[in-house]
Amino acid sequence: MSETAGRGARHDRLPQPAASLQRLADVMHRLRRECPWDAQQTHESLVQYLIEETAEVVEAIEDANAGDLREELGDLLLQVYFHAELAAEQGRFDLAQVADAIADKLIGRHPHVFGDEDAPDDLDATWEARKKAEKGRRSALDGIALTAPVARANKVIARTRSHGLELDLPAEPVGDEVGAEILALIARAHASGIDADQSLRAALRALEARVVEAES
Repeated sequence: MSETAGRGARHDRLPQPAASLQRLADVMHRLRRECPWDAQQTHESLVQYLIEETAEVVEAIEDANAGDLREELGDLLLQVYFHAELAAEQGRFDLAQVADAIADKLIGRHPHVFGDEDAPDDLDATWEARKKAEKGRRSALDGIALTAPVARANKVIARTRSHGLELDLPAEPVGDEVGAEILALIARAHASGIDADQSLRAALRALEARVVEAES
């Protein structure tokens, strides 16, 4: 393993993007000191922006729009810098430690690239096994991130109804039946090989297009 590829190793010569990344770090640091809004933010207050920026990256990818993807990746990168800046102020960790941690993790999970092991036949299974060992996970469900796939749907539906558009929906469920019906629908989609989240995004785009058309 080369010195620069080893765990925690640093490059003697910085890569080309280093100056731009440092510039962003300097901008973020100054905003925290001089902008009232940025100075008031916390990890918790930024969660909604992190979720929204991530969703916008996905949308740019699905639209195959390189210009939008570059912009949205920048917005998402800002969130990483922002949270790292907050953590540094609290003395917990800084941006360099974030970068080193993910580099170390990737090296550790790829011994067939950075070490002497042969590539396993099932890379996905090996990857999951290493993650499970690293984090002490006991259940197959451990580590599945919580997401908000219906948050956008709630917003779109609210705005659609505010424009007086009718939604072609089944009979209204009652109480706890909502969650059970959503879960059953996702299970049926999975059994049919359909990505429910992707399908929901596509349906939302169609609905949004109707709203835009109605507004024009």
